[in-house]
Amino acid sequence: MVKKARKSNQMGRLIAILFVLLGGVVALKAIGTIKEGIEVSASKRAVLSIRTDLSETPPHSANMADLPENPPNIVIILADDLGWRDVGYNGSEIQTPTIDQLAGAGITLHRFYVQPSCSPTRAALLTGKSPIRLGIFNPISKKNPSGLPLNERTLADRLKAIGYQTALTGKWHLGPRNLDHHPNARGFDHFYGNLTGGVGYYDKVHGGGYDWQRNGVTIREEGYTTELIAQEAVDFIKARDPDRPLFLYASFNAPHLPNEAPSAAVEPYRSIKKKQRQIHAAMVSELDRAIGRIHDTLVAEGIDRETLIWFLSDNGGLIAKNQLRHLPNPIFSKAVEARFSIKANPVFIDFVRTNLRDGGSDNRPFKGGKQSVSEGGVRVPSFVYWPGRIGPGDHNHMTTVQDIVPTLMEISKAPRDGTRFDGRPLWDALQSGSPGPAMDYIVQTSQLGQTFAIYRYPYKMIEHDKGQQLFNIEADPLEKRNIANKHSDLVDALSMSLKAFPRGTDIAIPLQNVVDDPDYFGGVEDRAPWADQAVAVHGND
Repeated sequence: MVKKARKSNQMGRLIAILFVLLGGVVALKAIGTIKEGIEVSASKRAVLSIRTDLSETPPHSANMADLPENPPNIVIILADDLGWRDVGYNGSEIQTPTIDQLAGAGITLHRFYVQPSCSPTRAALLTGKSPIRLGIFNPISKKNPSGLPLNERTLADRLKAIGYQTALTGKWHLGPRNLDHHPNARGFDHFYGNLTGGVGYYDKVHGGGYDWQRNGVTIREEGYTTELIAQEAVDFIKARDPDRPLFLYASFNAPHLPNEAPSAAVEPYRSIKKKQRQIHAAMVSELDRAIGRIHDTLVAEGIDRETLIWFLSDNGGLIAKNQLRHLPNPIFSKAVEARFSIKANPVFIDFVRTNLRDGGSDNRPFKGGKQSVSEGGVRVPSFVYWPGRIGPGDHNHMTTVQDIVPTLMEISKAPRDGTRFDGRPLWDALQSGSPGPAMDYIVQTSQLGQTFAIYRYPYKMIEHDKGQQLFNIEADPLEKRNIANKHSDLVDALSMSLKAFPRGTDIAIPLQNVVDDPDYFGGVEDRAPWADQAVAVHGND
């Protein structure tokens, strides 16, 4: 078994409390042996022999004749806590016409995987490396002086070095306190938005501090953050240097908590019974409209066909646990304190209740959600849109967030500079529909203690302190049939791979520090803005 990580100290563990109180221990017990009918075969033996050294990235393999002479514009659109069934093309009642149109015209990635929470996914997205290697195991607290390791080059760094103009509009969440961790120091020419994990959509407050800035300077402005992020993206596209390619990272807060949306956007969803789902649906629709504005601007500027758009969510959606609504505070508080050896306070308890109660996502048909290594926590909507170059079509082979950097470097012809990634370039696979070279993929969460899942497609092994579970997620995507007892050789091989994988030093701060001053979203402003509190601390990591 992989060496157990030291107790996680990040806000991700706070949300994990809901699983404990809901009997999550039972859910994580081995399901028992069920007759599976999967025999050891040539294909099974092939799975056992798949290359597991994730530090060795396959070489560039793209047919360069199929790529344009000039590097394309690149737009990454990241949703926050968007569930599998929160988009129309996956059967949602939520209206997402722009997302559906772009997915239909591009390559829809039906088996796209991220991490169970935001900061780890964002670290992988910008580096092409596993967040486990980077020491980013959970969401980064507002009080944490560390962030994405300073010795890592981001995608923005790499594209800027070959002439791209770069911008981030929206949420960062890879280090708020040290100026050296901020977007303007990590390859982005322009940054507009928030540094922390989540702000009120109207008040722009996170954990007591106002968190809205442009290039390091706090800006006080009215408006709904989804609309503001889109407007800044539109302005960046219009003001670009037409002689240079652009890289735009539009990192939306929606539909992350708090549940806030314009009343006009909520009105079409009044027939939905659950209030949190009503507002969540409205937030997703506002996100869809914002994406439409960005796409319409690309078309109006005449650069739509010169632009690649990659859309994804940072993790599965947050789902409500309403059965805890009436649990008395004293019992609730004592359970939390006993489980994590902390001293709780009313603000923190309210924060936990909010995360239990207000999640409005839908991850069906998959099990679990945000902060879970189950499919509902890590398999998310994603597509790549590049008219005239790829698609329309479907890609049904496993792809991951760690593949984004190697793929975009390949497409933009950025030099590799000897970097070893944990992802693989996908250009050939996206064009041909072939699976490409197989790679293991690892996700982790601190739910109920450190829990890992390792994918060696089509197999997935979950390992935690009570043992292992094994699923064939192609035959059993709902993870109903634990086949670990039938395939002990594969379980052993995957467990060894987990143990051998490089683990970075956890950058987290003590959990009690986070509990004492929770990272709540929106509310009363009781301290200086976060942009004003940041300082330069060179070489801290």
